Amino acid sequence: MASGGKAPAENGRIRFFGAVRNVTGSKHLLEWRGRRILLDCGLVQGRRAEAEKANRRLPFDPRRIDHVILSHAHIDHSGTLPILVREGFKGRIWCTEATRDLATVLLRDSGAIHEQDAFWWNEKRRRRGEPPAEPLYTIADAERASKRLHGIPYRTPAKLDEDLELVFLDAGHIPGSAQVHLSLGGAGDRIRLGFTGDFGRKDMPVLRDPDRMPPVDVLLTESTYGGRRHKPRPDLETDLAAIIEEEQRDGGRILIPSFAVGRTQNLLYVLGRLLDSGGIDRLPVVVDSPLAREATLVLERHPEIFDEVAAAEIASGRSLFSGRGIRFTHSVEESKALNRTREPCIILSASGMCENGRIRHHLLQSLERPEDCVLLVGWMAPHTLGRRLLEGRPRVRLLGEERTVRCRIRKMNGLSAHADEKELVEGLRHLARGTRKVWVLHGEPGPSESLASALRKAGFGDVQVPIEGKSYPFP
Repeated sequence: MASGGKAPAENGRIRFFGAVRNVTGSKHLLEWRGRRILLDCGLVQGRRAEAEKANRRLPFDPRRIDHVILSHAHIDHSGTLPILVREGFKGRIWCTEATRDLATVLLRDSGAIHEQDAFWWNEKRRRRGEPPAEPLYTIADAERASKRLHGIPYRTPAKLDEDLELVFLDAGHIPGSAQVHLSLGGAGDRIRLGFTGDFGRKDMPVLRDPDRMPPVDVLLTESTYGGRRHKPRPDLETDLAAIIEEEQRDGGRILIPSFAVGRTQNLLYVLGRLLDSGGIDRLPVVVDSPLAREATLVLERHPEIFDEVAAAEIASGRSLFSGRGIRFTHSVEESKALNRTREPCIILSASGMCENGRIRHHLLQSLERPEDCVLLVGWMAPHTLGRRLLEGRPRVRLLGEERTVRCRIRKMNGLSAHADEKELVEGLRHLARGTRKVWVLHGEPGPSESLASALRKAGFGDVQVPIEGKSYPFP
């Protein structure tokens, strides 16, 4: 029931335009009493041609959107905001303060990548006598979108309109990530919507645990790891140390494709602890990602995101992400020099799924070297280079050429920033009694259906995996 008694007649609709039976392109449009509220505005990732087609044209009129609520800064949740603003959105993009600062950095980097891709493809098009193509968006587009980001603190109510109130709760996924709690209407007909965003895990390094969401009438939940269980958290440092020790015997490089925000900082924190404690031998640890370097500087300005252990370490004067043999590159020349080195080292570089960025140039040097290792530390989207490596393909296409994979490909799941099915159900179970409707999002079909079944068993009544683009009554 809606708070205040009798459920109101239908006065809204909701449509899911991305991250439905897949995990990228999060866009969820709520139409309620004449207002249009967009939850996330993310980039579709995957096969280039399909992603390009999906991202070029938004499936709704940006000029008619009143508010955007951004759960966190990852590009699959924020990456089409520059298109939204370029095509006429005039309102605020509501987010946490850390997300505001991180999204500014990530969107600018994304704009640069699209400009570079367009330049590269246009060289080929010119040689074929074809007309040039425009980048998906530019750095200037990204900067215009960033000006509309409006940060509010965690757990602090904000009035979007007279009858719309927003509260962000910590999601524990990446720095600044939030669960959304949105109250629509007045005391007599209030509807409460909860959106998990990407839901994190308890007892992970650096970040606070996810907050407990207040009661809701409608729940939107992610399902990335539906049907799966993570290894116990206490094995994380031990497992990473064992992999590094084993790979050091070969005398090669360890490449770790890593998301610049969240994953890289977690890895640096764990590697720093291992180096301090003697859990691994001293060897160079290099972060070769301008975005990761810039994002790390942003995070150090937001003490509200850190858990008690990390906050205490900062208070003692210890740097969480640098020192102890860890360094960041500062130039293209330093990055190129890494490609020439054959000494044992650990290189962290973006992108996490090996689709863009400097990691591709390091892979070019290491894929055909049996003594080197590529350590994959998270979920890889279908049709990405990271997924093809994870699947054990003997040959992969990299920078326009076929390459034989002779290096060792290893996987470690302990650093996943997404809750698994058991953790999701435990984090949401307290909402079962009062929730009238659950939509399961942000997961491939199998994981989404598995989580939907688990939520029904946990006491949730109406649980559904929606169809992309279909309009549903709200609530």
